[in-house]
Amino acid sequence: MSKLVTIFGGSGFVGRYVARRMAGEGWRVRVAVRRPNEAMFVKTYGVVGQVEPILCNIRDDASVALAMQGADAVVNCVGVLNELGKNEFDAVQAEGAERIARLAAQQGIAQMVHISAIGADAASDSQYSRTKAQGEAGILEHMPGAVILRPSVIFGTEDQFFNRFAGMTRINPFLPLVGAETKFQPVFVDDVAQAAVKGVLGRAPAGVYELGGPEVKTFRALMQQMLDVIHRRRVIIGMPFWVARIMAGVLDIVKFVSFQLFPNNILTRDQLKNLRRDNVVSEGAMGFADLAIEPSTLESVLPEYLWKFRPSGQYDDIQNSAKNLKI
Repeated sequence: MSKLVTIFGGSGFVGRYVARRMAGEGWRVRVAVRRPNEAMFVKTYGVVGQVEPILCNIRDDASVALAMQGADAVVNCVGVLNELGKNEFDAVQAEGAERIARLAAQQGIAQMVHISAIGADAASDSQYSRTKAQGEAGILEHMPGAVILRPSVIFGTEDQFFNRFAGMTRINPFLPLVGAETKFQPVFVDDVAQAAVKGVLGRAPAGVYELGGPEVKTFRALMQQMLDVIHRRRVIIGMPFWVARIMAGVLDIVKFVSFQLFPNNILTRDQLKNLRRDNVVSEGAMGFADLAIEPSTLESVLPEYLWKFRPSGQYDDIQNSAKNLKI
């Protein structure tokens, strides 16, 4: 019988790519998610019955243990950028990650891969970064042979980075940025998935890998590249941190007094702390080169999914070519 992998958060942005690749490797794939009815699309990644979404709450021991029962490997892709309801940073990124590793060890599961993030630091003033580090520590306590992947900002068709800002250009002549000079090293989502699959298959030595693409650019430069791809001219405005701090504080207060009816997906005080720091691969860290993976460039991927934000959509290139040829 084919081997089985349980992917926690397997219908999310990164998880779906891991699920597709694992199905391509011939494994049975169990996609553990909060809302299986919204994850039915993963069934198309393999033959009938090969990829199955199941209900799982990573805040509950029994739910996690059942989701990984009989599995040969587990992958944790669960994380939150903004706390909402019971899905707090501590509950999901620290306790949830540790729970998966502890129960996997108890069940004798051999392989574990965990998606963390560059900037994970137990001493950080950011709760997001601090709980990422706590989650890693909990995993290594129970599964010292785990493969931990720390990607920089991830881009791809379903991303909430380039898509979000490209969408803003449709209605706003300005593009306000917090941390305009902060550096990022964007990494393609399928490259991260490829690294995760190598960890599951035992083709990557245990340890922590920092994953960044071939280009390091400032936030401002990335947005300019995005504007070039979508053929729009917008004024990029660098928002001072003191202004952003007031804005984030007000938005967080509104979230609190509205009992989270307003989720504040715009800017939080915790996100602001991370925007002050460069998000790039550390010198000497293991990375794509150690996994024999050649990371994709922004130039080769962005036009494939950002074309929909062009003034004339997919026909914009044709119209521009016609103008240049004076047709």
